[in-house]
Amino acid sequence: MRRRLLLLTAALMAFLPLRAEWVVRVNLTGYLPDDSKVAVALAPVPADRPGPEACRFEVRDALSDAIVFSGESRVFPGAKWNLWAFRLDFSDVTAPGSYYIRMETDDFFGEGISPIFRIGPDVYDGLADFLLTYMRQQRCGDNPYNNHLCHQHDGYIVYHPTRSGEHIDVTGGWHDATDYLQYTTTSATAIYQLAFAWKYAPDQSVFGDRFDATGRPGANGIPDILDEVKWGLDWLDKMNPAPKEMYNQIADDRDHAGMRLPYLDSVDYGYGRGEGRPVYFVTGKPQIAGKKVNRTTGVSSVAAKFASSFALGADVIRPWYPDFAEKIEGKVQDAWDFALEIPGNTQTACVVSPYFYEEDSWVDDLELAAATQYALGAGDTWKKQAAYWGELEPYSPWIDGQKGKEYHHYQWYPFINLGHWLLAESGDKAVADEFSHYMGDALDRLVRRGGSDPFGHGVPYLWCSNNLTSAAATHAWLYERATGDAQFRGAEAALRDWLLGCNPWGTSMIVGWPSAQIPGYDTPTDPHSSYVKVNGDLPLGGLVDGPIMRQLFLDRAGTALTRPDEFARYNQGWAVYHDDIGDYASNEPTMDGTAGLVAYAAALEARGRAWRASPAFEKDRYGAIIRVNPDQKVIYLCFTADENFNGAETILKTLKKLKVKGNFFLTGNCMRHTPNQDVIRRIVSDGHYVGGHSDRHVLYCDWGATRPTLMSADSILADLKANYAELAKFGVPREAARWFLPPYEHYNAFSVDLIEAMGLHVVNYTPGIGTPADYTTPEMKNYRPAQPLVDGLWKFEKEQGLNGALLLIHPGIHPDRPESERLYNRLDEVIRYLKKKGYRFDRLP
Repeated sequence: MRRRLLLLTAALMAFLPLRAEWVVRVNLTGYLPDDSKVAVALAPVPADRPGPEACRFEVRDALSDAIVFSGESRVFPGAKWNLWAFRLDFSDVTAPGSYYIRMETDDFFGEGISPIFRIGPDVYDGLADFLLTYMRQQRCGDNPYNNHLCHQHDGYIVYHPTRSGEHIDVTGGWHDATDYLQYTTTSATAIYQLAFAWKYAPDQSVFGDRFDATGRPGANGIPDILDEVKWGLDWLDKMNPAPKEMYNQIADDRDHAGMRLPYLDSVDYGYGRGEGRPVYFVTGKPQIAGKKVNRTTGVSSVAAKFASSFALGADVIRPWYPDFAEKIEGKVQDAWDFALEIPGNTQTACVVSPYFYEEDSWVDDLELAAATQYALGAGDTWKKQAAYWGELEPYSPWIDGQKGKEYHHYQWYPFINLGHWLLAESGDKAVADEFSHYMGDALDRLVRRGGSDPFGHGVPYLWCSNNLTSAAATHAWLYERATGDAQFRGAEAALRDWLLGCNPWGTSMIVGWPSAQIPGYDTPTDPHSSYVKVNGDLPLGGLVDGPIMRQLFLDRAGTALTRPDEFARYNQGWAVYHDDIGDYASNEPTMDGTAGLVAYAAALEARGRAWRASPAFEKDRYGAIIRVNPDQKVIYLCFTADENFNGAETILKTLKKLKVKGNFFLTGNCMRHTPNQDVIRRIVSDGHYVGGHSDRHVLYCDWGATRPTLMSADSILADLKANYAELAKFGVPREAARWFLPPYEHYNAFSVDLIEAMGLHVVNYTPGIGTPADYTTPEMKNYRPAQPLVDGLWKFEKEQGLNGALLLIHPGIHPDRPESERLYNRLDEVIRYLKKKGYRFDRLP
């Protein structure tokens, strides 16, 4: 896969001008039209001469190369990364489309060019659901990804005063990361954050239903995000079988016995190979495992997490699971009382290594549990409790700065204090103002810390720094939502962009997002994962740990790399990142980190939806749009043409007579053919949609079932550019021709991804309508006369409807097909019949 990505990147660079010393980092997912948009240009600091003090840059349309924006920038301090840097602000570019940035300084440094990126209201569509892919892969007990059962003997109680060694059923839940440990600390947090993402989503319709409760393909009438919440709650319920009986951990660091698939886990914890794992009882006291002792002082951090997750979890699943919701809701008060009974933190335990979750904070957990109850209508007593505990920690301590070796792993956790936001949303103005102030103060501290960074990134590079970045971006979004104060929108964008490619390494931090097949895009292709090592699969949707302080990496994983560092040039600063399967410090996806990003991802998609009145789409399995606005009785007549265009006059006359607009998709061959040019000009002047159909009517992929690609990325892109250059000669600019219908109406996922990366929407006729067979001639085995095609269309309409359908009729027919059998001659009949059925005809929106 890495080789394919490099080849595709090389193809794009052949398609675009070559870069010199500079690299230009952008958000690879793209930008909403009204986003703050800042790219960062980087180059090595020169040892023998001063670097340039200024640069010029242009934003260019990716299809036409036309300059749409020009700007200048002064050099920005880049000492943090030991690189020369410029910030390139192009926020004024708002038109949907596909672009790239070219920048230049002087002859010595030359120029740089960015990957292609998109601007549009739909750039984040599907991200929230994509993250859930990793959550399903992490399921323990019954894993839908590999379709195997695992860890069926969990587990055997340890550290209980009277029941140690007793078996208890705690199967289920999620594996924590590439290891197969399970923690209440991280799992309860993940449950809460997923439930929060649903409960407080600006638009819950961003979440789909494509998988059932077991995580396998097939809708079950329940949003997939709530299937994950229920999966987590089933396990959490087992971890708290009775009042004051809580368990905090399954397995320990003896799990770190090499990469293997979960159903082949054979580690022996003293119960037999693969025959069960220890389950750690919550005691509120330090637990000694081997020679390592944790610093537990109480139970509040874990008991309060049970309380908050049970409370919010019960609320969101109640419509589908009322009895179970009532059961876990009944545990909330007991968990809360226990949290107050023994104040303090509960840490996880280890046996072999000194690395465990060393959570010191706990007042934030109490605040969240009480604030959740208050937000759900439980009364002012909970508000007072939440405010009391919240005032003890006005902001998460990690925000204050880098503590190097003094910082302990997951010391201040969760990384985001959602209780503050719940109180900032309070109907009590004094409480709302107080906690809004705390939220704003935390953001102000982060902005000040990031002021000297060309990326505006003020997050400390602790282990799992991406989780901190995600938390900070979510915090900024929620602050603006609570207060209406948009002063941190730029800081939020910088945090978001960091995760999605605008960082020194130019990589998205989400495995598989954006699509790794798109040229110039870099995502983790060699993450620290057993699925990569054993199966060659990717843990799609997983958010990797992220950059880590150089010294911390050297101390913890300095000998772990498996090959030369491909990012060596950019690993000369404060923090390092390696897309290397050996690097478990910066390149391992984590379950809780991924869950923590879902709420913000959903907010981004909802923000895009709110920005525009967007048509709804129905897509095929390759990603092409096959219905537009399927909830409306509207039909889009489509006409695709290569050089032969003999039915165009008949079609135009019919459309004009019946006052209908059509949609014409033309090849460069069609437009260059002189006899076609007058009618094409009339199509444009009559107000019909005109878009691309390739330049040379090429075949993207084989006709076989798997549709292997036949053309290289650079060949497809060059043909596409040539097609749109011909459209421009007829006064059709790229922004007016964003719908593209592939040649031969044939494509695969690779070609769809590639074309959409250029800012276009790929469409095709609605499957089943039958009319595209109007090109056939009598000597062909699949020949279809006109009447069977019309009859088939009426039958399809009766059985499946034509709402939002793309109805294709070929305007260019081979002379061997009889004139009487040419379907365009019956267009009048088709339109009149369907109008009587209540349909209207329109051009694509």
